[in-house]
Amino acid sequence: VRSGQARYVGISSYGPQRTRQAAQILRDLGTPLLIHQPSYSMLNRWIEDELLGVLDEEGVGAIVFSPLAQGMLTDRYLDGVPAGSRVNSGNYFSHDLLSEENLARVRALNEIAGRRGQSLAQLAIAWALRDERVTSALLGASSVQQLEQNVAALERLDFSPEELAEIDRHAQDGGVNLWASSSEA
Repeated sequence: VRSGQARYVGISSYGPQRTRQAAQILRDLGTPLLIHQPSYSMLNRWIEDELLGVLDEEGVGAIVFSPLAQGMLTDRYLDGVPAGSRVNSGNYFSHDLLSEENLARVRALNEIAGRRGQSLAQLAIAWALRDERVTSALLGASSVQQLEQNVAALERLDFSPEELAEIDRHAQDGGVNLWASSSEA
């Protein structure tokens, strides 16, 4: 940073304690910590327990990644695992994550999305952005159509207290934090 080769410093997947440590080290060096990039979705809510509070105290923004839970929070898996999906490749995703319990959650969330006039992906993106401590969300799109659909989530960011309560009944940790070991290290 001092030599001008980097302008800002951010971290990714640090747990609350490591985040505090990193912020202090950087403060001591005269370099502010500006951003944290944790995984976060309706099925991966670990940052709500303590990390968002730490980020707020430290004045650090959160740019969350994987708000669609590696595609689980899209219509892709509502009827099972399609041929050609990343689940079948075994590289990033495990069949274990598509448990009946997780699929039931996803289907219930899809019903809520439909009542809101949104796709499941749009609901998931809007939900991830509902907390003012979440600065932004990183999204991947494999087509222009997916990108347009994802951006359309911004048209409906409001949630009633009743909607949030219903979402909370289904949006529970589903064991999809593939970065948990790095978060806790």
